Amino acid sequence: MTPTDISNPDTFHKVVDCQWACPAHTPVPEYIRLIAAGRYSDAYMVNWHSNVFPGILGRTCDRPCEPACRRGRVEEEPVAICRLKRVAADNKEDIQARLPPIPAVRNGKRIACVGAGPASLTVARDLAPMGYEVHVFDGEKKGGGFIRSQIPRFRLPESVIDEEVGYITERGGVTTHFGQRVESLRALLDAGYDAVFIGSGAPRGRDLDVPGRKEAAANIHIGIDWLSSVSFGHIESIGKRVIVLGGGNTAMDCCRSARRLGGEQVTVVVRSGFEEMKASPWEKEDAMNEGIPILNYLVPKEVLHQGGKLTGMVFEKVKAERDAKGRRTLVPTGEPDVTIEADDVLVAIGQENAFPWIERDLGLEFDRWGLPALNEKTLQSSIPNVFFGGDAAFGPKNIIWAVAHGHEAAVSIDRYCRGLDVGERPPPEVVMSSQKMGIHEWSYDSGVSLDLRFKVPHAEHEVALRDIRTEVELGYDRELAYKEAQRCLNCDVQTVFTTSLCIECDACVDICPVDCITFTADGEEQELRERLRVPALNLDQPLYVQDGLKTGRVMVKDEDVCLHCGMCAERCPTGAWDMQKFFLETAKPYAGRVAACQAQ
Repeated sequence: MTPTDISNPDTFHKVVDCQWACPAHTPVPEYIRLIAAGRYSDAYMVNWHSNVFPGILGRTCDRPCEPACRRGRVEEEPVAICRLKRVAADNKEDIQARLPPIPAVRNGKRIACVGAGPASLTVARDLAPMGYEVHVFDGEKKGGGFIRSQIPRFRLPESVIDEEVGYITERGGVTTHFGQRVESLRALLDAGYDAVFIGSGAPRGRDLDVPGRKEAAANIHIGIDWLSSVSFGHIESIGKRVIVLGGGNTAMDCCRSARRLGGEQVTVVVRSGFEEMKASPWEKEDAMNEGIPILNYLVPKEVLHQGGKLTGMVFEKVKAERDAKGRRTLVPTGEPDVTIEADDVLVAIGQENAFPWIERDLGLEFDRWGLPALNEKTLQSSIPNVFFGGDAAFGPKNIIWAVAHGHEAAVSIDRYCRGLDVGERPPPEVVMSSQKMGIHEWSYDSGVSLDLRFKVPHAEHEVALRDIRTEVELGYDRELAYKEAQRCLNCDVQTVFTTSLCIECDACVDICPVDCITFTADGEEQELRERLRVPALNLDQPLYVQDGLKTGRVMVKDEDVCLHCGMCAERCPTGAWDMQKFFLETAKPYAGRVAACQAQ
């Protein structure tokens, strides 16, 4: 096999599974160690530079990092990465002096951001410190986009949104045009902006098309519109019997909101199976814990009404069948239809993009689904100075993806405005630092906690369901946060092997608790994987291979199962193994990011 090139940033980045899985590539183990040390402001800043909204995401993130967490290979539950992020936000001191300074003298370039959601705000956050004059347009009176309008206050208090949006919009360099909806892209381009970023989201909810829908329209509401009306205080009550259609996170927010606004019998109805629902597992669990049943494999058939008033819905029972190619279809079971009585129906069956304000004769190309034709890496459209991000780019996803798009778009806009090749992406900045302080002394805690995941405290149901603005999750206190942080395996502290120092005593092989190190004859990868001490079965995780040993053997380490316990380095008599902390920060336009992010 070709020896592993550890100078390639992806080599060790892929081993830090949580950071690799995060769309914004947040240095997760770094901030968890800082939380364990009680350095909450430092932990917050590591997050802020990467994911922009630590307090918001610490309550609402879809957590792609957690299924990837290495702790899940030791026991069932991963580290509570997301909720530890909130701990940093809740316990930090005033960090405004630590934010990148906004230069008094601008660089002469003007950027327009359409929409004030997480993608646009990330673009503004990244470009303002570079001297760009950023103008953010949004039809609402406050920034945040769907963060503010779609996420209920019992999950995300408005004060948290105000604070973290304010870190971007209230420091200079960013001019907000709130309450001003953009009606024409042509007019915006004619206004002389050097670049335009479109982060207008996916603002149109899909509707229901069944008999009776029009006749009972007064009590059938599109989920995202209804949530927005609730958020801004336009709706304060709902009928006692509520049906929520849909299996995503929006449906979970709708049903839980309805429960707090007077819904006594709230039922979620989904056409797919429970495991196939798009809602996050914890969102489904929270809904069911509040007494909300989820009924699966029911397809809307008819809306029942009497005298123009909604009385209920009829559903057809279906089952999933797969053809020879594994494609799933839903077919009727032949069982009797199911009728559910209702006073109101909330439709949360998906969202769509809508760009009625973009003239179709501008030269901006769209695909057959009505999405802009983009370069997926640069997010540049067919009009060179127009870029997209967030839900407006590729359809509905989530906040952390919108942030990641914002970072990439900011890099693209900066390169475009400076006349550079937009397709050429600057590399990430990487710092490797040995953690060895003595023969058996390390600058990080390498002990592996045996504790199971600690539950996040919740408000009592009687209190939580009484007021839609009462936050349900109370968050970890400092003591619980410390205990949960101890479960992290420090997978960013890498085992770095130096061939020239190895005497091939195999002491590291003997002491490794998971048998992930093998010294053996070289061979082709597939064959080599099969004859390691424990076969390396995960093909998505490259092996760590080094040659040049005196016996002609190669050192092969299965990175997939390594616990980063450091026992190989402690046992090695020659220092051939070293534990080195790997810190990676993805490219952003403003300078000094690693120095700002990395704790000293």
